[in-house]
Amino acid sequence: MTDKLDLDHLRQWIGKTAEASDVVTKYLVMGLRATLFQEIGEPKTGDAAPWTTHWCLAQPVFPMSQLGPDGHPTRGGFLPPVPLPRRMWAGGELEFFDALRIGDEAKRASRIADVTVKSGSTGTLCFVSVNHEVTTSRGLAVRERQDIVYREMTTTLAAAPAKAPPPPVAQHRESHVSDPVLLFRYSALTFNGHRIHYDRDYVTKVVGYPGLIFHGPLQASFIVELAARLRGGKPPKKLSYRGVQPLFEGSEFSINANDKDGGMELWTANAEGQPTMKGTATW
Repeated sequence: MTDKLDLDHLRQWIGKTAEASDVVTKYLVMGLRATLFQEIGEPKTGDAAPWTTHWCLAQPVFPMSQLGPDGHPTRGGFLPPVPLPRRMWAGGELEFFDALRIGDEAKRASRIADVTVKSGSTGTLCFVSVNHEVTTSRGLAVRERQDIVYREMTTTLAAAPAKAPPPPVAQHRESHVSDPVLLFRYSALTFNGHRIHYDRDYVTKVVGYPGLIFHGPLQASFIVELAARLRGGKPPKKLSYRGVQPLFEGSEFSINANDKDGGMELWTANAEGQPTMKGTATW
């Protein structure tokens, strides 16, 4: 049972700000390249990092005593104290202006942009939108809107459709296996203690999912890197993306792209080819 959700109270967090900084290191870049199935190489000061390296930087650090049962910090502080127990990354928007490079000191300025409540098939949903700007000594590198969704605790999965639609056909596709070690590595790189990504007993017995859950930002990272490779190393000027359904460990997944109207439609998909995250990129 959760406390009653007081939207007026939660919306008092709109406008709240926070700042943090971190340094892009050689070993962070090597670890992220390895996790994204890229050539690791011997990176040196000044070399470009993967485009979503900012998600590995300046992550909040809390003592063990301040963590909740899901592995996240207890509610309150910068993010509003939403009383719904399940927190997930729902999607967002990214704008790329400059690559982060080894040796950069990256500074992140964050602001709570909105708090809204909706009703879904699994109950009440509370969305918190956070705006971030990541800068270096050269200026703005990344502008981002991150959408976080809080949900009620239920062990009942949403009913699957009687017949899944045919999977979309991709002009460009690459595939990998969602190995638990891959998920662990990304949790370590992002200092993410959320137990749904590494604690199988928790995710199956408490949350009610059939297996460990693939990180939303990791899927988005694969999408960004594929888009950049297909455009000669140039990242999207803007990428809007959203999670569609969970992607679980232990099976093949794919990263897909179709050229469209000067931009690109991108998605990750499970072993059956059904999209798990969708994105639209423009240059």
